[in-house]
This record gives sequence, C-alpha cells and structure tokens, in this order.
Amino acid sequence: MQTAADLDQPLSERALSKLKWRCRRGLLENDLFIARFFERHESRMTVGQAGAMETLMDLSDNDLLDLLLRRKEPEPEWAGAEVVALLQLMRTDGAQRPVISPSS
Repeated sequence: MQTAADLDQPLSERALSKLKWRCRRGLLENDLFIARFFERHESRMTVGQAGAMETLMDLSDNDLLDLLLRRKEPEPEWAGAEVVALLQLMRTDGAQRPVISPSS
C-alpha cells in the first residue's frame, strides 16, 4: 500500500512516457484536454496524479468527456480525492487556449 509521501513523489520519465501512451483516446476532444494538461503539468506530475489519471483512463471516451465538460461529476465509489483534484486541473487547463511560444 502506498503512503501519502509515496503519492507525492515525482513521476519517473519512464512512467510518464507509459502514462502518456495510455492516455491516447478515440475522441479528439478528450485528447485536447489531456494534451493541454500534459503541456502544463508533466514536468511536475506526481505518482498520485498518475494513479488518478489511470483511473480516468479506465472510463469510456464518452464518460470521460462528460466529466471534462462538467456534464456530470465523478462517482464517489471510484473517484477519490486525487481523481477529483486531477479532474479539476484538467477541466481548467482544457478550457484554456493552448500556450503558444513566440517565434524567434
């Protein structure tokens, strides 16, 4: 069983790479939310957030999109505090325009 300290550990490069592969979805809308989240947070992603992301990735594309668009809220039976916090970050990041770097 993982402790709270374990969940706050940074995610390794290998684990991050595997997670990003796992997060590929069939709906473009989901991919946009996920890509924007990774653009902003991948460098400081924790083991706990990765576990929460895995939980969200177990959902169907339509159920995930409903959560991201706030058409429904996560069920307490499967969504712990980490899932709810991650979902809030994804909702906030997905609603914003992507970060565009200035051209040189």
